[in-house]
Amino acid sequence: MISQKTKYAIKALVALADEVAGGGSALTIEEIAQRSGAPKRFLEHIMLELRNAGYVGSRRGRTGGYVLIARTSDISIGQLLRQVDGPIAPLPCLSRHSYHRCEDCSDEASCRLRRMFGQVFWSYLLLIESLTLEDLLAQGELPEMGVA
Repeated sequence: MISQKTKYAIKALVALADEVAGGGSALTIEEIAQRSGAPKRFLEHIMLELRNAGYVGSRRGRTGGYVLIARTSDISIGQLLRQVDGPIAPLPCLSRHSYHRCEDCSDEASCRLRRMFGQVFWSYLLLIESLTLEDLLAQGELPEMGVA
């Protein structure tokens, strides 16, 4: 499950991408907060993470704000999830970036839990790694997500 923080990060990137597509450039933190629905104070931390990841840049001054500096086709949804939320694997022994052996597992090769979740996770991973911000933008308006 993705966190609210990740949802806000994605919505902020969408707002910046929409601004660029509309001929604009920078958005203030207040404008991003209004468009994304994120609380301004929380969004400041998110924007710092996105800037440190190389997705956005910031400018000071009267015409300052945040600008999208990465191409939307280069922003992987899988990488963005990891950047904001950390590892996305359901088990630590399945993580490509934060692998470690499960404490209660004596043999990964015969672990049924690892095999079962591994099959599902690798299918999910193939899909999520292939999606980009550009793909998300092509979907149109972001729907409000309900509880499943």
